Amino acid sequence: MEADKLPDWNNATVFLQFWIPETAVPVWAWYILIFVFFSILTTMGVNFYGEIEYYFGMFKFLSLIVLFFISILANVGAFGNGYVGFRYWKEPYGPIQNGVNGFGQVFVMAAAYYVGTEIVSVAAGESKNPQRDVPRATNSILYRILVVFIGMSFFQGLICPSTSDDLVHPGSKTASSPFTIGFTLAGWKSSAHFVNAIILIAFVSAANGVVYIQSRTLYSLALKRKAPSFFAITTARGVPYVAILFSNMWGFLGLMSLQTTAGSLFSYFTSFGGTAAYIAWAVITFVQLRVRAAAKRKDIDVKTFPFTAPGHISIYWGNFLFNIFLLLIQGFTVFETPFNYQSFIASYISIPVFFAMFGGYKWWFKTKWVPLDSIDFSGRLRRSLEEEDTLQKRSWGRNVLDVLKD
Repeated sequence: MEADKLPDWNNATVFLQFWIPETAVPVWAWYILIFVFFSILTTMGVNFYGEIEYYFGMFKFLSLIVLFFISILANVGAFGNGYVGFRYWKEPYGPIQNGVNGFGQVFVMAAAYYVGTEIVSVAAGESKNPQRDVPRATNSILYRILVVFIGMSFFQGLICPSTSDDLVHPGSKTASSPFTIGFTLAGWKSSAHFVNAIILIAFVSAANGVVYIQSRTLYSLALKRKAPSFFAITTARGVPYVAILFSNMWGFLGLMSLQTTAGSLFSYFTSFGGTAAYIAWAVITFVQLRVRAAAKRKDIDVKTFPFTAPGHISIYWGNFLFNIFLLLIQGFTVFETPFNYQSFIASYISIPVFFAMFGGYKWWFKTKWVPLDSIDFSGRLRRSLEEEDTLQKRSWGRNVLDVLKD
């Protein structure tokens, strides 16, 4: 299950209630409408999905650039409330709040929304030339991080104070985007309508993509008899509608907000999703380390692989250890007095769940741990020198990283 699916429905209802109060449309009704909408949208087939995601992706990118531009206008006082500058980067606001807990929670929040970039490998199964397309898509992630994630953090931190009561917190029933808060403080009082519209369109794209990936993963597992066989049932056009409907139903977990605040639920879901992301990335890096170690033991040059992760191996050891560190530190404050068992469960439940599922899989399918000497590289596709030159010309950023190669 894609953990970042869970807060999406919860967030969408929070933003929808900005226009339509709960007295007019109850929360549970929004969830039913969202479920029906995405059930129809995601069973239209991969061609429709690809077409709509193309336009959604273009819209999101252009919208982000517009938000960055408006943030500059807000910062310099174009909306009438004066120059802001770097005021919110200083006391009593500052870039890091709440000490070590704030440090850990920021990374958990980032992980919950950044998780998913690794699923580019899923596209290999539907690509005509995965040896070319997957490396190209993987290399492009660097630029997305620079523009989207770092750009958003920079501009939101520039115009929105970290102490604003309108930001999402455990007691929140409704909340505003940092862009909305920043634009309103700068003098644009009706900015919430503009920003909320962009967020809801981005939500449609994000949830659509998550359902697609999760359902195709279930479908692939069912074909390999590693998931219940009914997930392999498809329509006449080959759409795995059972897996799609099952994947879509996870959004109903957001109805727990009826028994708690939307802010608390958001915190629980992002904690679970963020820690699950750390586990996934740690495992991916661990596999990378084992593959390199096995190749070295067999005297195989990793440059002959169809795609090689750039950089010295020490980068990946550091990545692995940093993920483990963040996984353990992100729930640090739950041990303070009084002990918060709900936050403890949300912060650390993914760890025993991972080991239970890993151990259960090994036991059920009777698989064994493969020693380094037994890892088989005989089926790998070697890159020719011509292909290597083409890939190097295509990615100048990777050329820089390759300087650090061992």
